[in-house]
Amino acid sequence: MTHRTHDRSPSPQPDSSEPTLLKRLKSSHISDSASASAPGAIPDPTPHFAPDLFGPSNIHRLHTEYDGSAPFKHAVVDKLFQDDLLQRVKDEALAELSFSEKETDIYKVYQTGDLASLNFLDQQQIALLPSLLTLRDALYSPMFRSFLRAVTGCGPLSGSKQDMSIVSYRKGCHLLNHDDVIGTRRVSYILYMPLPHYQGWQREWGGALELYPVKPGPDGVPEPEAVPSKSIPPVWNQFVFFEVQPGHSFHSVEEVVVGESEDGRQRLSISGWFHAAQPGEEGYQPDHQPELKSSREQLASTQTDFKSYPEAIEPPLPSDPLSEEHVSFLSEFLNPVYLQARTMKALASRFLDESSLELHSFLCAPLADKLRSGLRDRDDADGLGQHRATRIPPHSAGAEGAWEARGPPHKWRYCTLRAPGGGSKTAVSPRWAHTDPDEAVRSLQDELFPSAAFRAWLACVSNLLPLRYAAEARRFRPGLDYTLATSEAGETRLDVVLGLTPQVEVHDQPMVTNGVAPGEEPVRGWQSGEWGGWECYMAPHDEEDDPAVYRSGSSSKKKAANGTSGTNGASNGTNGHVENEEAQMHDSDEDVEEEEEEDDGTLLTVQPGFNRLLLVLRDEGVMRFVKYVSAAAEGSRWDVCGEFEIGMVEEEAADSDQS
Repeated sequence: MTHRTHDRSPSPQPDSSEPTLLKRLKSSHISDSASASAPGAIPDPTPHFAPDLFGPSNIHRLHTEYDGSAPFKHAVVDKLFQDDLLQRVKDEALAELSFSEKETDIYKVYQTGDLASLNFLDQQQIALLPSLLTLRDALYSPMFRSFLRAVTGCGPLSGSKQDMSIVSYRKGCHLLNHDDVIGTRRVSYILYMPLPHYQGWQREWGGALELYPVKPGPDGVPEPEAVPSKSIPPVWNQFVFFEVQPGHSFHSVEEVVVGESEDGRQRLSISGWFHAAQPGEEGYQPDHQPELKSSREQLASTQTDFKSYPEAIEPPLPSDPLSEEHVSFLSEFLNPVYLQARTMKALASRFLDESSLELHSFLCAPLADKLRSGLRDRDDADGLGQHRATRIPPHSAGAEGAWEARGPPHKWRYCTLRAPGGGSKTAVSPRWAHTDPDEAVRSLQDELFPSAAFRAWLACVSNLLPLRYAAEARRFRPGLDYTLATSEAGETRLDVVLGLTPQVEVHDQPMVTNGVAPGEEPVRGWQSGEWGGWECYMAPHDEEDDPAVYRSGSSSKKKAANGTSGTNGASNGTNGHVENEEAQMHDSDEDVEEEEEEDDGTLLTVQPGFNRLLLVLRDEGVMRFVKYVSAAAEGSRWDVCGEFEIGMVEEEAADSDQS
């Protein structure tokens, strides 16, 4: 897979067609002078806050609760502002501000521009937002900053560096685990304005703030547990805040599972940060390097635990045909067409050109049929199927029996197979004779992927030599699981992922590809992209850029709906479809051309599929993640994920030593 580095901003910028007001909400922070002369600045903000908020007894109570809170120190103010002010703020925001959809590997939200930059608007525009300006200035007033210091003991806070926006979590929106540690942030906060105002937000609608306990990681650095220990659902005029602490302040926002079509429901809030005192402000201290790494820094240090092949087995050469023993073993797993010499030769030629392949109907039919029905039944039994009791399942769902949840969630969360008890088990032959779908998946993880036969097959179709391997069966539960973007900075790897996600059963409906056919319903389910779970590869980023930003428009998801899509010299999304026992390979140049126009750094996107093998040659620095699986999904996303250290094979010329 080839790549190039792209210049792109830390977050998607508003479209040029957005209303003028949003374009004026600049991302830069207001200066000291701008703050001092800000229109609407108020000498005494007390009348705008709830009665007795600044009373000594209330501050003492909040400080005591803050010190005793868990899993990390935080405070909840039940009512922060006068209710009529907050309602006017809500009305102004919905009427006058525009919300841009923003999506990365870690979140999906609708967000305004930086409200700190309201001062750059002209007087006519400012006149449309009097209540919002009043609230902003009250939040960053000396009195309220002193209040926060008294409750948290956080030290001096800046009045000039303001950092806030209005965020709307609509159906499908979410924010995954992180610790908020960036730059000079000292206190994180959120002020809730859930809609509709007249109807209290219900817990089952999602959108709760989730707080995580920590435990020592393998290297001794604290990392979050896989499951949150506290959940705070949104309540009108409620204010939640905590001091930003590397290695401790891990939190997330649960997916919202209701939409605007249902009484206008959305989790509306004002959120942001108070920063440490800036140069020239009282209490300023030069930045010091924290003892613990932030969640973003820890993502960069991820390493794969590889296993070695037995030394007694001679490494295969790509030019060597499969032995009869290898063919016999692989025939219990693979579709016979992928064991034919001419098919393997064609795949090798295509992989050499494209650096990736997607092979449909990869497993033999009896094994595939067993897995298709068995995994769907497993989801139903574990409360993760289409007819589950709640859209967002409990964290225990699917993490019992043969499966267990794997974290840490600031890097990934999904379920893996527990190590078998009672010693090793005797292999079942044929492999489709497994009565338990979990054991059928285990045979792929423990027998197929590590085998000498599969190593030889990979060498033949990739012209590479697998040196060491890692293989893991993964179950991504709806409303819970994902991986965040990571990369291997030093080496090229071969990724081999066998998709096992049962597809939505649609009866008596024509197949719709590349969008919506005239007069037909849109594609639904995994292939629409709306359930998440897609595998994404991204080009290396500039150090000053956010490494996780990619275009979230539904157009790119639809273009990848029926296979893969690639750009920028990466894979062209080659599909090795198998029909009537013949391997068929197709180009997708049209998709490539369209996506190159959007040039957002995305190299390859693959929607979840069943019985599809994806091979990708991943260059050093290329980032990879599995997008969060939405609670809208009607079941889990399943796969067996292999990662291989590789060597290049140089064959000697046949006549090099001849005279």
